[in-house]
Amino acid sequence: MRVNGHWLHDLDPYLVHFPSSWPVRGIFWYGLTYVIAFFAAAMLAHSYAARGRLPFPRQHIDNWLGALCFGVVIGGRLGYLVLYDRATLVHRPWEIVCLWHGGMASHGGFVGVAIALFLLSRSRNIPLLPMLDFSASVAPLGICLGRIGNFINGEVYGRPTTLPWGVIFPRSAPFPDFPTALLTPRHPSQLYEAFLEGLLLFALIQWRQWKMRRSAMPGQLSGEFLIAYALLRVLCECFREPDAPLILCLTAGQFYSIVLCVAGVVLLGRRGERSTG
Repeated sequence: MRVNGHWLHDLDPYLVHFPSSWPVRGIFWYGLTYVIAFFAAAMLAHSYAARGRLPFPRQHIDNWLGALCFGVVIGGRLGYLVLYDRATLVHRPWEIVCLWHGGMASHGGFVGVAIALFLLSRSRNIPLLPMLDFSASVAPLGICLGRIGNFINGEVYGRPTTLPWGVIFPRSAPFPDFPTALLTPRHPSQLYEAFLEGLLLFALIQWRQWKMRRSAMPGQLSGEFLIAYALLRVLCECFREPDAPLILCLTAGQFYSIVLCVAGVVLLGRRGERSTG
């Protein structure tokens, strides 16, 4: 459906609707994107293992995938409440486990994965940095699918635009009964992010993964990933409607991405110290 020459976002966020008497309303497409992402990560891990490129023993793939799932879900949810919705965390801390209410932060997911992999490394005696490097090589797929899920939900939409591909998002209405015809078309920034932070970054990191020699210093790919993601996220935030108060004249997403960029520089700096030591 088009309104004033622009497509009106009318996608159903539910793959399956449950009866109204059930406590959960249905299965979200957004949740399905997470399932697909974890399945793709498992397939890539087995593919790398078959080619002798997996940087940790093949028998630990299931452990690695479990840590990945735990870190993304718990880190993403807790990160959202800490970084964007602290009032809910203080007054209704049980909302941490209410994943069906929505609210995930990619920056929190990164931290959650790093912590989960650190714990796995300590418990299974697996070198941490090579495991982080491989995780970085598959992460953009999850980012891409997650942003597609955001688009289907009609959330985290972009800033107003007059471009012909602008989309009218009903969720951008200032109040529930606001006339649709008066809504401003907006950038489909979720799709920009799916392409740049997802597909493009996945191609770049995969290319770097296969170009690197086996003797490459562990942590290099993780550092490059964090820097590249941060730069692309800062760019995409220029088209995305800020969903939190500005921090030092930057959107929250830009500010937290700069922190990730610094972490990436530290990882590459550590590599440089090892190389000259």
